[in-house]
Parts: sequence; structure tokens; C-alpha cells
Amino acid sequence: MKTQVAIIGGGPSGLLLSQLLNRQGIETVVLERAGRDHVLSRIRAGILERGAVELLREAGVGQRMDVEGIDHDGCVLSDNDLQVRIDFAGLTGHKVMVYGQTEVTADLYAAQDAMGTPVFHGVEDVVIDDLDQAQSTVSFIHEGERKTIACSYVAGCDGFHGVSRRTIPAEKRREFERIYPFGWLGILSRTPPVHEELIYANSDRGFALASMRSKALSRYYVQVPLSDKAEDWSDAAFWDELKRRLPSDVSARLVTGPSIEKSIAPLRSFVSEPLRWGNLFLVGDAAHIVPPTGAKGLNLAASDVWYLFHALVERFGSGSSSGIDAYSGRALQRIWKAMRFSWQMTMLLHRFDDEDGFAAEMRKASLLHLSQSETARRELAENYVGLPY
Repeated sequence: MKTQVAIIGGGPSGLLLSQLLNRQGIETVVLERAGRDHVLSRIRAGILERGAVELLREAGVGQRMDVEGIDHDGCVLSDNDLQVRIDFAGLTGHKVMVYGQTEVTADLYAAQDAMGTPVFHGVEDVVIDDLDQAQSTVSFIHEGERKTIACSYVAGCDGFHGVSRRTIPAEKRREFERIYPFGWLGILSRTPPVHEELIYANSDRGFALASMRSKALSRYYVQVPLSDKAEDWSDAAFWDELKRRLPSDVSARLVTGPSIEKSIAPLRSFVSEPLRWGNLFLVGDAAHIVPPTGAKGLNLAASDVWYLFHALVERFGSGSSSGIDAYSGRALQRIWKAMRFSWQMTMLLHRFDDEDGFAAEMRKASLLHLSQSETARRELAENYVGLPY
């Protein structure tokens, strides 16, 4: 096979890049290790920055999002019963949208099918070669047969455990990592959300988040030790702990019900540099992981896609290499800013096992400062709705 851009990874970042390139007449082939049903069963992020919303519209996949997505003008941060609302719209003129990653992926698959884009599922043993040549190759096993794609460029959208980042020689990579000593136990339930906006709650018992996927589907989280397992937690135990961590007036109106999904996600900050190696470009989780506290994971992948999409359009259009040469540096500037915000939110809202009383008082003082300073609330809001590309 031959194509212009081989995309490794059939999640939202790979499909979005393919969709945008296809609409500009640039050919792609998408390779995905998992089956489509598995990809669409993943429960992931649900908050879209303003830039991601506009990019999905530009890709021609925003119709269902605009009908079913829920605009959010703000969010609430709390410490026990102290509650501070961050007014996104009033402070920045922008909003975020609640629309699940699963729905984004489904919309992108439908659009790619309509275009006839080759998408291979169940691929194994992917090997990327000749990245320093005019034409690179990606070989893989599909349905028991070794196949090869000749291409001009390779986009590595295959996540933290994918082959793309590991293709860059270890001695040429700089990796930065912070592992947090706790995870998020999350459940999905067919219950009305407890509040019309997200509530990020700090308490003496640890962090909790009240979120949603729709007006009838709620997503809740509580901070737990990494030693915990999801099966250790009954639904009743989860709801009891969540109520203890939310402000009392919020807990009083919480509607509980059976969980339809329950899992624990560890928290980590990770960046690998550079994002380019010859004809290979890293995108999304292949290059960086952020804690979910700042709702930046999917949104950061979308900004990578934006930078790479425009760079490749320039390359195939005018022949200029300035965009692809600048891709890694431009994307990393925004990545590190998002890393800072996610780290800041994580430190602000979580209880650490080995902390002393000083740390807890600093969290309380920080939230009190947010409640009294419009400048502080604006800085948080600007980062939450998404810095410009």
C-alpha cells in the first residue's frame, strides 16, 4: 500500500487528524491495535475546550455534538463547605462543552467510513522504518498477513504504550515524569447530575469530583490509594464516601443508583521530547500524559492535531517544511503550560498521605484566595477553557 500519511492509532486523535487531512485531499491510512467495539467502549474524558470544539466543527463532525453537548459556563471548587464558582463565560468570554470522548470517537468513525478511509483494526507487530528517507514504511500484521505501507510521514497517535515513541532511540529522548501516590475511583450511573456544573471538591478525607456525561448520566470520582481495586468498593461504599467529601448542601440532593461502570485511574504527569524524529510525529498520549484534574488529556491531543494538521497541509500544499520543522517546539510550549495547570489543580485539590498540617492549610488558603480575587479566578478560567493554539 501507499499513502501520504500513515496514522498509527485509531482513537480520537488519530481519527481527527485523518479526518482533517482527508478533507484537504491528503490521503491517510489508520492502524489500530484494538477492535472498533473496544475503542468505542472506553470511558474517557468528557470536557472539551473551546479550541477542541471548533476543531471538531472544522473537521465536519460537530453536528451531533452541537445538539447533544452541554455548554458549561463555569465550575465550582470547594473545600468542605466553602464553595467558589469559576465563571468561565464572565471571566473569559468562553465556555467548555460536556461531550464524552466515546461520542467524539463514534462521530469520527462515522465520518471516516463515509469518506472511505482505510482503517485497519486488530493490527499487531507494527514496525516503523526509514524515517530518515524520502519515503518511510510502516509494516504490520493484519489477519495473519504481514502488510507494508509506504508513506511520506507517520503520525504516532498510539498512546503511552504504543510503538511510536519507542521508535525514537532512547538516547535521543528526554522523558519527564511525576507519579502521584493515589488514583481516581470513578463510577458511571444513570442518575441525574447533582449539580448543573462540575464540582471539584477538596475535603479532609480527600478529593472528589461530581461530573456528568449528559442530563441523565452522571460520572463521579473519589481519590483512593493506589493499592485499592475497583472490585473492593461496593456501590454503597462509594456513594457513602462521595457524600462525605462533597459540600453538605450538595450531598443532601445527591441521587444514587447502580453503577454501570467502575474503574480506578492512576494519576501521572509525563512528557517525552522531542515530538518529531525524521518523518515521525508524536501526537497525544504517545508523547504526554496529564492528571485528569484539569480536563486536559483529550484537549491536549486536539491541540497537537491542530499544529500537525496545519504543518502537513503546508508541506503538501506549498512544499514548505517550516511548519513540520516547528511542530515539536510549538506543541511542547502548549503541552508544558497544560502540564503546569494540571499539576497545580492536582496539588490544590488532593490530600497526600505523608503531608503535614501546613499542606492542608495551604490548600485552604489557596481556595480562599480564589474566592476573594477575580484575577486569580480569571487565570484559572483562562487555563480551563483552553489557551489559544
